[in-house]
Amino acid sequence: LMRGAGLVLRAGGRLVLYGPYFVEGTVPAPSNVAFDESLRARDPSWGVRELGAVTAEALRHGLTRERVVEMPSNNLTVVFSR
Repeated sequence: LMRGAGLVLRAGGRLVLYGPYFVEGTVPAPSNVAFDESLRARDPSWGVRELGAVTAEALRHGLTRERVVEMPSNNLTVVFSR
């Protein structure tokens, strides 16, 4: 996703992601832990991602994290720009 966004987004373009993330230094919501366990039980490569790791991957592909907005149900909207 990040590699593709880095290739196709023009300067000023945005990639907007929504969902649960683990955030370093914070206690995860029990619902996010349960969701992560459920995903990993189906496929070990799946799971709730750590926001810092997602941001680092975006940076590798020329994207900058512009904004993080807390949303209902322990989700985040994360905006990256090119």
